[in-house]
Amino acid sequence: MAEEIQKKLQKELEVFNGFQKEYHKAVALKQQLDSQLNENKVVKEELQLLKKDSEVYKLIGPVLVKQELEDARQNVAKRMEYITKEMKRTDDHISALENKQEASQENLNKLKNDLGKIKLKA
Repeated sequence: MAEEIQKKLQKELEVFNGFQKEYHKAVALKQQLDSQLNENKVVKEELQLLKKDSEVYKLIGPVLVKQELEDARQNVAKRMEYITKEMKRTDDHISALENKQEASQENLNKLKNDLGKIKLKA
């Protein structure tokens, strides 16, 4: 009986550790997206300061390519919209992982208690 609970405890611990790894990856992704969003906000502000006849260049590989100001503004707006959607998706994923971690933690605690009771009886 104790060995069976020990095996269940080990499996649940592996599941919990898997959730933790996935959670840390998701948090790192959210931080990266947040950084990208902030960079794009700065670019958007800079583009708003330009006059309509200003020249804008986009870096593509090692080459600067001339781009229309309005196109640049639209590209930045679309990029910010995409990043915002990805951040929302990542937030939802993080919340789901937090719930899974809590449930797994409760299972671990229950199994530890059961194992402790069995060892006390023996």
